[in-house]
Amino acid sequence: MTQQTTETARSLGLKGAANARDLGGYRTSDGRTLRHGIALRADAMNRPTGQDLAVLGASGLRRVVDLRSLEEVREAGPDRIPGLPVAELDGADEAKLLAPVDSAEEGGPTLHHVPIFAADFDIYIAMRNALADCDADKQRAILGDGKAGQMMVGLYRWFVTDPVARGRFATVLRLLAEPDGAPMLFHCSAGKDRTGWVAALLLTALGVDRETVFEDYLLTNERSAALIEHIVDSFGTRGLMKDPGLLLPVFRAERSYLEAAFEEVATGWASFEEFWRDGLGLDDDVLDGLRRNLLTD
Repeated sequence: MTQQTTETARSLGLKGAANARDLGGYRTSDGRTLRHGIALRADAMNRPTGQDLAVLGASGLRRVVDLRSLEEVREAGPDRIPGLPVAELDGADEAKLLAPVDSAEEGGPTLHHVPIFAADFDIYIAMRNALADCDADKQRAILGDGKAGQMMVGLYRWFVTDPVARGRFATVLRLLAEPDGAPMLFHCSAGKDRTGWVAALLLTALGVDRETVFEDYLLTNERSAALIEHIVDSFGTRGLMKDPGLLLPVFRAERSYLEAAFEEVATGWASFEEFWRDGLGLDDDVLDGLRRNLLTD
């Protein structure tokens, strides 16, 4: 890992969200630098400690974008960030969930749910099915022999090929480009897949080199290593899985996953710029807004 990545993809130091970090400090091809504290990527924000709340309260967030599905939010719980409105989940449907919710506190952040999930590549459903009856043969049938990794590659390709998914990723970028869009924190459950693709799109659009984009993506493995080890060990000790290592391809960030998404971009569009316009439906105004909000002069 380069010195630049080590120094600039900095952890926010949150105990309840180990993969929360700042995209500030990355350099672009024209010599500019991403500002610190403007674009924050994270895992789920439903378990902050008291110290975490103090850090988040001092961050000046204007928007929080939650990429989790309604079911994920219901199971894990809504975001808990100072000043952030609490999502109303009782009787909620996706249409209601998509509506932004302004903070009741003056200057508090607005909550945006932009759920991105695919029934064919729903990792949480696959995990639930694998753990349902502790049957080792069924678990291996679902996740073994490379199936878990193949599922992840399929998910990343779907990020690019599915028009609804593309539209929702584009929504996050539009929000960050608005004059009052930053500072913004965007997250999913693990801060790895959906969050990782948002970060990859953003960094690429701003002119950060591809290798640095991959380094930022793979930094999840460093930030989340202790948590992954704990979860995998617990599945074994609790008797939920005979071979909990089957879940590692789901929990870890692998270069091949992000490569699959970029391969789909290259397959469908002549350049990233064309994908930006025709695939994501974004224009120069959005790109200019991102540059104004995120880059140094």
